[in-house]
Amino acid sequence: MDYIHLNEMAFYGYHGVLREETKLGQRFRVTVSLATNLKEAGKTDDLSKTVNYAEVYELCKGIVEGPPFQLIETVAENIADRILFNYADKVSGVRVQLIKPDPPIAGHYDSVAIDITRGHFA
Repeated sequence: MDYIHLNEMAFYGYHGVLREETKLGQRFRVTVSLATNLKEAGKTDDLSKTVNYAEVYELCKGIVEGPPFQLIETVAENIADRILFNYADKVSGVRVQLIKPDPPIAGHYDSVAIDITRGHFA
């Protein structure tokens, strides 16, 4: 299995349970890994034989910077669902890591993150 990774994409969104999160917004970082077959693209140098990661970036941006959700789990699930739907002929599985670097939680920590895998991801 081959993979395309879009690492640490940075967006600004309004997701969260607390009022200040949905009013003020906050930073989000997203890493997406796509399970795919890159052999034909590698042999032919043909973009149509692979997944255009600029399109995947825009898809992720539209979800993270779009209408708010309470849970980052929902944001990640939407990203995974849209990728699997839009690229069903090329992507067999997707892994989404969504990081919330600055959640309004008292304490000392680097970030809060969730990590989901959908489809066939070896």
